[in-house]
Amino acid sequence: MSVQILGDQATEERAENARMSAFVGAIAVGDLVKSTLGPKGMDKLLQSSSDIGKSMITNDGATILKSIPLDNPAAKVLVNIAKVQDNEVGDGTTSVTVLSSELLKEAEKLIERKIHPQTIIEGYRIARNVALEALEKASVNNGSNAELFRKDLVNIARTTLSSKILSQDKEFFSNLAVDAILRLKGSTDLNNIQIIKKAGGKLSDSFLDEGFILEKKFGINQPKRIENAKILIANTSMDTDKVKVFGAKFKVDSTAKLADLEKAEKVKMKNKVDKIKKFGINVFINRQLIYDYPEQLFTDAKINSIEHADFDGVDRLALVTGGEVVSTFDNPERVKLGQCDLIEEVLIGEDVFIKFSGVAAGKACTIVLRGATEQGLDEAERSLHDALSVLSQTTRETKTCLGGGCSEMIMSKAVDQAAANETGKKALAIEAFARALRQLPTILADNAGFDSSDLVTKLRSAIYNGMTTSGLDLYKGVVADMRDMGIVESFKLKRAVVSSAAEASEVLLRVDNIIRAKPRTADRNH
Repeated sequence: MSVQILGDQATEERAENARMSAFVGAIAVGDLVKSTLGPKGMDKLLQSSSDIGKSMITNDGATILKSIPLDNPAAKVLVNIAKVQDNEVGDGTTSVTVLSSELLKEAEKLIERKIHPQTIIEGYRIARNVALEALEKASVNNGSNAELFRKDLVNIARTTLSSKILSQDKEFFSNLAVDAILRLKGSTDLNNIQIIKKAGGKLSDSFLDEGFILEKKFGINQPKRIENAKILIANTSMDTDKVKVFGAKFKVDSTAKLADLEKAEKVKMKNKVDKIKKFGINVFINRQLIYDYPEQLFTDAKINSIEHADFDGVDRLALVTGGEVVSTFDNPERVKLGQCDLIEEVLIGEDVFIKFSGVAAGKACTIVLRGATEQGLDEAERSLHDALSVLSQTTRETKTCLGGGCSEMIMSKAVDQAAANETGKKALAIEAFARALRQLPTILADNAGFDSSDLVTKLRSAIYNGMTTSGLDLYKGVVADMRDMGIVESFKLKRAVVSSAAEASEVLLRVDNIIRAKPRTADRNH
């Protein structure tokens, strides 16, 4: 007879069952995103069940996993590594999820053969270190040669984009992304690159513009272009007819008094504008509204005003023009003004935007994305963001390695050799790690509709015979030289994929008990 020690509403899954539940969850998540991998990978359409009108089409592993509520604890671990990969490198989210789930698939087979999870973990650790070492050896560093490095960056962008919605125009967008990143001069702060999405036109109508574009117009009767702009960026209220005390009431016994009140408000506003004039500026940008009266005062003083620039816009503008956001105007000497050579109104599609060019931070630029549908634009932005993230990381860590399953096969070869030198059951775990690595090229080939076992065997023999730049050409379905084809990936990305996946599978292998319980509530005080 079993003794019930867990309180009500708590359940427990032990050893085999717990592990099964962990594996099943992780493998299901891997299968979910598996089909999006590679240049021939497919996209997922996610539809919101609460808001019928809302749908999203995406190919990005992290985005897919973030959008799906999962109940399985192991599945959540995989979602988390995809998120970390997204935050850390920006791309490779599908690869890291798939590799973790393949590692767990392999582990499951080993556990069925009565190999202890800790043994598998030890084997996986050895294998991971060997794999990373092999990756490091196979990587190439062109960081010191600007011309070659740019070529590497364009190739990386092309590789990243070839599996996404921008693949049709990947030449165009990879150059666009590389130009944007090289402007950052080694910084990884993507805030300097602003992406504006404007439906209409086609994807290839997108363009990169130096400087900064704000989705606003100038005030009424103000000139449409200003040279040598001195900009005050503010976050202050410029509306006159409100008394800014919550719940304040006025009692007046005649309309004349009401007029006095209005007059007082007006005087207050005029004083504020006078203070602002003392800064010697010709452009005033405010995060809040500017009413007609102050706007007119600005126009008279030959100061252009822009109202209601959203917060993201204001912050970015301050960063780009080298100014600071100001909310009090008593000490002009302490305030940093923004500067730029030219501000003008431009038309994009059918809307008027304000363009700042020749800005203090020469790093800043704006990418304007055009496209036919909202979903397409959102996905284009995600794809571009992935490419930009990877490129900016690569300017830091300039090593690159080859894509198309080449790096995975090189690692798997090294891991296989390590397994041969290991005795005992650990060797089986190390071999399993090598098999999991080989799954990535296999999935790439499967997604492209080729005979994966045939192709991957050919790739394997090419790499084992010392042709270390071989990989899969997924357009022709043959083994080709990746260096010649320019299928290059960031070393940092690959390294993150392997180490995160190994760690995640280790975390799940340690589990032998899943206890589900409701959290304690106030009425359960015993």
